[in-house]
Amino acid sequence: MLIDQNGEKQGIVPIEEALNAARDTKLDLVQVSPSNSNPLVCKLMDYGKHIFTKKKNIASAKGKTKKNALKEIKFRPSTDVGDYNIKLKKIKSFILGGDKTKISVRFRGREILNSDLGLELLNRLKEELVDIAQVDQEASLEGRQLLMVLSPLKKNN
Repeated sequence: MLIDQNGEKQGIVPIEEALNAARDTKLDLVQVSPSNSNPLVCKLMDYGKHIFTKKKNIASAKGKTKKNALKEIKFRPSTDVGDYNIKLKKIKSFILGGDKTKISVRFRGREILNSDLGLELLNRLKEELVDIAQVDQEASLEGRQLLMVLSPLKKNN
């Protein structure tokens, strides 16, 4: 069975006639049915162009899917107001960009004895971001770090 470049069936033709038709139209004769089918179905097409468009469609489909990344911002328990505000802006940009954000407060030396300062810092962040973010993982102490994970609010469409 031969199908021409416009997708119209030409009927069952001998292989030599199909090859001559491919040469005349300067296209490739491509078998589109499995080898064990009866009759074999062949199509006249530009095979290189077909492969190119197939790869292009796969690449564009990959590009459209966005994976949510996990971004991290690190604080110290003694983080000053100016640094706090800069990091808060960065966290907002991550969350508004659709990324999850891991916020960590690192303790050095004896600072770990005042872990409540880090907890206050994370609670203040949580309150300031309540309108754009939700808490995925509550503040928890892991080693010498206090961690909390925020993600963008789910949109109800």
